[in-house]
Amino acid sequence: MSGCIAALVMIFAYSATFQWSPAGAANILAVQPIPCKSHWNVMRAVLRVLTDRGHTVTVFTPFVEGDRDGYTEVDLSDQMAPLLGLDAKYLIKNYGQARKSIPKMLDFTRRSCDMIYGHERMVKILEGSGTRDFDLVITEPLVSECVAYAATVLRVPTIYVVPFPIVTYLERPLTGHISNPATVGHVMFHRGNPKAFGERLGNVLLTVHCSILIWFAEWQYRWANSRPFDTVDLIKPSLIFTNSYFITESARPLTPDVVQIGGIHLAPIEPIPKEILEFIDDAPHGVICISFGSMVLMSSLPKTVQRAFRNALARVPQKVLWKYEGDMKDIPKNVMTRKWFPQRDILSHPNVKLFISHGGISGVYESVDAGVPIIGFPFYNDQPRNIDNLVDAGMAISMDILSVTEDALLNAILEIVNNDKYKKNAKIASRRFKDRPMSPTESVAYWTEYVLRHKGAPHLKSQALSLKWYQYFLIDVICTFLFIAFVVSFIIYYSLKIIFKHFYTIIFSVKNKYE
Repeated sequence: MSGCIAALVMIFAYSATFQWSPAGAANILAVQPIPCKSHWNVMRAVLRVLTDRGHTVTVFTPFVEGDRDGYTEVDLSDQMAPLLGLDAKYLIKNYGQARKSIPKMLDFTRRSCDMIYGHERMVKILEGSGTRDFDLVITEPLVSECVAYAATVLRVPTIYVVPFPIVTYLERPLTGHISNPATVGHVMFHRGNPKAFGERLGNVLLTVHCSILIWFAEWQYRWANSRPFDTVDLIKPSLIFTNSYFITESARPLTPDVVQIGGIHLAPIEPIPKEILEFIDDAPHGVICISFGSMVLMSSLPKTVQRAFRNALARVPQKVLWKYEGDMKDIPKNVMTRKWFPQRDILSHPNVKLFISHGGISGVYESVDAGVPIIGFPFYNDQPRNIDNLVDAGMAISMDILSVTEDALLNAILEIVNNDKYKKNAKIASRRFKDRPMSPTESVAYWTEYVLRHKGAPHLKSQALSLKWYQYFLIDVICTFLFIAFVVSFIIYYSLKIIFKHFYTIIFSVKNKYE
């Protein structure tokens, strides 16, 4: 008996060793083509999950944090400077409207692809002279599919990590389908869920407009300055991880190859630094946290806007933690400023009553996870619809940053702080956000390894990808019906014409006979 038990133990031990052996792990090539900190936070969290599972990751990134076991970085910061601390007025002017932002983002993505694929280390990988063979490519598309070039050349599956809740302008080419514009707001539309006729009409026009913009811009680039990734048939992603979840996003149909991992970047809560913690604990009326993320310099806002903020905050009984770059003049007594705050940890403190934010999805999820209401000042891209979805959830108020006044901001703050419904709705959203069958971390691990196990999982792809645009929208079928209806109408018209002509001929002949 003891011999049998010993044999079983050895078998199970061998099986476990085989299952988790590094030799059975995948070699993954990751590329971060967009040098935005919030985008990198999502990608970094995904890659951390995979290295913790025993996979080996080589990543091209402008955000260097240091190599670790199973994780190697290729530094791109010299060629691709991280986008941090930009002028607020510049962002609103150049990225506040789709007609300006779409061509700029497309150009930026293509230039990033050009730079990355020309990097000495990437050239060796694509030529097959690298130190290892790769099993999978993970990257982020912004507007262009050029990011699929590495996976196409290496002939391996690719997974896209999308830091936005929705990427309307790429849904059709990536998944084969497009969200219904009657119910789902475009990523750049100011409504997450268009309701009135005017909103639905505007959403449809924006969706069509952005699609035409991208198609025309891509055509121009291919004609004027064709690159290697323009000359091949780029593969489609096996899987798309989207930074979304159905609490901060309206319910909508998704294809099987789209997996929601909203909140993947949320790290375990850490202790708050002593000075900040004492400031929070010593606030009998609570604390307000203000941050416009890593890209926006709040000190670059118009002086009238900054004055409105300072004067309004000086009139509230709460203490204020304000992420502000530089030295603030006439700083109110109840305000503490820093260039950086541990935002995630602060929002999770029970004494925080309100978060004033620009509506970036990373901060939105931190606030939702903590159950803290928001006053949103969206700037561009997905931010207006992010805040609008929270307004629909009853936990936020949306305001315009350039037209805000002292009284308007003060009234909004007092409304949220003194009206319990916002806090209750925020707590409801928080419970729903956390109640999932599988955590974002577990989803990333399972579905990535699913793609590896099933050789790219081609069965997850929709057949709509093989359809032309006119086939997908049934233009050919509609035209066929119209043609048939025209033919039938033509036959009926001429048949009736002949019948009536014959009838009138008979009537006329009879009439002449009796005359």
